Amino acid sequence: MALRHYTLDFTLSAPADCPSTVRGLQSIFQEQEMTETVHDTEGHGYLATFVGKKGRFVILRLHSQGLVTIDLQCCEGDNIAQVDNLLNELENKLKTLLHGSIKRIKRLPALTRGAAVDRYWPTADGRLVEYDIDRVVYDEDSVYQNIKILHSQQFGNILILNGDVNLAESDLPYTEAIMGSGREDYAGKEVLILGGGDGGILFEAVKLKPKMITMLEIDQMVIDGCRTHMRKTCGNVLDNLKGDCYQVLVEDCVPVLKKYVEQGRTFDYVINDLTAVPISTAPEEDSTWEFLRLILDLSIKVLRPTGKYFTQGNCANLIVALTQYEEQLGKLSCPVDFSKEVVCVPSYMELWVFYTIWKK
Repeated sequence: MALRHYTLDFTLSAPADCPSTVRGLQSIFQEQEMTETVHDTEGHGYLATFVGKKGRFVILRLHSQGLVTIDLQCCEGDNIAQVDNLLNELENKLKTLLHGSIKRIKRLPALTRGAAVDRYWPTADGRLVEYDIDRVVYDEDSVYQNIKILHSQQFGNILILNGDVNLAESDLPYTEAIMGSGREDYAGKEVLILGGGDGGILFEAVKLKPKMITMLEIDQMVIDGCRTHMRKTCGNVLDNLKGDCYQVLVEDCVPVLKKYVEQGRTFDYVINDLTAVPISTAPEEDSTWEFLRLILDLSIKVLRPTGKYFTQGNCANLIVALTQYEEQLGKLSCPVDFSKEVVCVPSYMELWVFYTIWKK
């Protein structure tokens, strides 16, 4: 079962006259055979609910600050044309009743709640986005995370890990940005990829004829899901975990990085595709910041003097979080410098910041 939730808002230059507005709307609700219940708002305007046939439910509020809101809920199988007609009647009647004091009318598309296919995913800065997702392609829980691959009509298959949109088949701009936006010469170089289980970076890097790519991905199930359902992103590079110029190690990158530091092994490029910069310094984010600092420090230690470290930052709107990340760059075991660029990643529907870091 799913529920459709419609909203209709009138912003006014002055509070509405409650008695006359309510009387003007009652005939519409009576025609719909909806039962009215008035609720005590303790002086905060007028609030009534109306219950009708087929599970229709309306909340009418006349706020004392000059706002009139209508929320209409109905079951997904309800007659959409009839529901639209009801909303049209209410909107037109309110236009007449509130004439002269209306500053803005806002009627949003219905929000579908509880549907089998979840179309709503928040941006990094907390805005709600409705995607054109029409089916679930893959949905599994590994020991590390929930892995979803959903199909979007615009963006192709989208990889979502623990509720975060990671990468869609449309998102080549992400991969290009985290590899240096075409400014680097990978030919004959040694490359280390941290994460990247969708195979996008590996697929693009192999084309550039490096000497060797080592990819460290902890979650085999991400690799398995993307190998089957994200082939526009990964091509055939995940069909085998070893190729002529690459190897994929299904391991936690931290102990491997520590081992590389002890061995003195270094790389021309380190590409960190593990996690975005945390959005706050709240206690629940502390472990993420500690992990990020650890990865940063270990990565710089395995970076050659002329090498470069690439990573994503976060949404361009999260200025405080990005500033905090840049402050961390001054606390590493050796001095570094950095540059950043802002890229539009199609499926993110927001601008995203990418960093290039190198030793001074």
